[in-house]
Amino acid sequence: MFDAGPVPPVTIFLVAISLPAIASATNGMNMEGYGPIALGMGGAGMAYDNGTAALMNNPATLSLMPGEKRLDLALGMLGPNVESSAGDASVDSDGDAYYMPAIGWAKHYGDWTVGMGMFAQGGMGTDFSGDSFMGNPAQAAISPALENRSELSVGRILFPVTFDAGNNWHFGGSIDFVWAGLDLKMAMSESQFVDMANPVSQQAGSASGSLVNSFGAMYEPFGGTGVSALDYAYFDYSNGSDYSGKARGAGLSGKLGFVYEAEGGFNIAASYHAKTKLNDLDTEEARMQMAVNIDTGVAGGGAPSGTYVDTVIPLTGSVSVKDFQWPAMLALGVSKQIGERWHVVADAKRIQWSDVMQDFTMLFSADTVASNGGFAGKEMTAVLFQNWEDQDVYALGAAYQVNTDLVLRFGTNLSESPIPSQYLNALFPATDGDHYTAGFGYAFSKADTVDYALSYAPETIVTSASGVTSRHSQLSWQLMFSRAW
Repeated sequence: MFDAGPVPPVTIFLVAISLPAIASATNGMNMEGYGPIALGMGGAGMAYDNGTAALMNNPATLSLMPGEKRLDLALGMLGPNVESSAGDASVDSDGDAYYMPAIGWAKHYGDWTVGMGMFAQGGMGTDFSGDSFMGNPAQAAISPALENRSELSVGRILFPVTFDAGNNWHFGGSIDFVWAGLDLKMAMSESQFVDMANPVSQQAGSASGSLVNSFGAMYEPFGGTGVSALDYAYFDYSNGSDYSGKARGAGLSGKLGFVYEAEGGFNIAASYHAKTKLNDLDTEEARMQMAVNIDTGVAGGGAPSGTYVDTVIPLTGSVSVKDFQWPAMLALGVSKQIGERWHVVADAKRIQWSDVMQDFTMLFSADTVASNGGFAGKEMTAVLFQNWEDQDVYALGAAYQVNTDLVLRFGTNLSESPIPSQYLNALFPATDGDHYTAGFGYAFSKADTVDYALSYAPETIVTSASGVTSRHSQLSWQLMFSRAW
C-alpha cells in the first residue's frame, strides 16, 4: 500500500479540484448512496462512522472516526440502461457508463475534527444517436441526423468541521463549493415548438421573446407570411466531454448535523443540507437551428414568390440556464450495534425538489452577426415545465462482521420518482425508484482497507404526455481505498 502519512492537506485540495465529477440520476438527481460503506447498506449513512463520505451524508459522523487521521480515495461508476420508444420506434441511450472519482481527508484535533474532500453530488444524462426516431422529429422533410444528448453533472468541494460537545453529543457542519455543468442537444418537432410558442396551449412548456415574435411574423399558421411549416428546432451546446458541461455555473451551499451516542450501541442523528446558491449556467458558444419550408422570395429578403423550399436556418449565440439549484434535504438516521457481529442502520430523507424543479428555463441570445440574418440580436426564452414533487427516501441496511478482516453489507433504498409522467422528457429520465445494494469491506492491516458496493435498480417504465415511453434500469458500483493512522 501507498504511504499516506506525509500527504499534506493542501495537496489533497489541489488534487480534488483537478478531478471531474458526474453522475446519472438515482434518487431524482441525487445518488442513492455516498461512499461504498453507506451504499452497501442501502445508502444509509447518517448515524455511524462511514469514512469521509460523511462530508456528503452527515459531517458530524467524522467525530466518530477511529484513529487520528483518515484518507479515502474512491471511484464510482453509474451504469444507467435507458430506452426511449414511440410507437414501433425505439432507441437505446449510448450514455451507459459515468465514472466519478472522489477523495476525502479528515483529522482529529482534540475535540475538533477538520477535513476536506471532493465528491460528485449527482446529475442525469442520456445520449440518443442521430439515426433514431428522436434524431428526425416527426419525420421532418429535411432528414437530419440530430444527436439528442443531455449530460448534467454537479460536484462539491467540501470543508467540514465537527465538535465533540461531551455527554456523547457530536455536532458538525460544512461549507460546500458547488459547481454544475450541462451539455444539451435537443430536437423539437413542429408540434412541440408550436405548443410552446402558443400562449393558449402550452402543455409542456413555453417559448417567448423577440426571436419567437420575429419567427411568428413569418410563420403562416400564426398569421405570418413566408414560412409554411417548421420541420424542427434544435438546440445545441455541448463540448463532448464526459466530465464537464458546456454551460457552467458555481456557487455555495452547506450542511449541519449531529449524532448522539445513546447506551447499548444505539446512535440517533439528523442532518440538514441547505439549498444551493448557484450562478446561472452560461456558455457563449451555443447554436440553434430551425428547419423550415420557406417562400424563396421571403428567404431572399423580398416579396413572396409563391415557391417554397425546405431549408435550414442556423443561428449562433449564447445560452444561460436560469436559476438552476440543488434542493434542500432533511435526513434522520439511526444506527444499532447488535452484539459483536451485526450492525443495522436506517435513514429517512426528505428531498425538496418542488422548490427547485418547477421548470427548466433556458435563454438563447442570438449573436449580433450578419450570418444570423434577421434574427441577429434577438432572444428566446424556452421553458420546459417540470413540476417535480418532494421525494421521500428510506434507506435500510445491515452489516455482518465475518471476522476481524472481512465485513459483508446489504440493504435497500426505497423511493418513488419525483417527476410527474406528464412532464417527463426522454432526455432527463430520472425515474429510478427502489434500489437493492450489497458490498463488503476488507482490512489488509490496521491502517489499510478496501470497500466495495454494488447497487441495482430494477426497470421503471414511464410514458409522458407526448407519448414517448422511457425505460430505465441501473447497475452501479463504488470502490474505495482507505488509510487510517
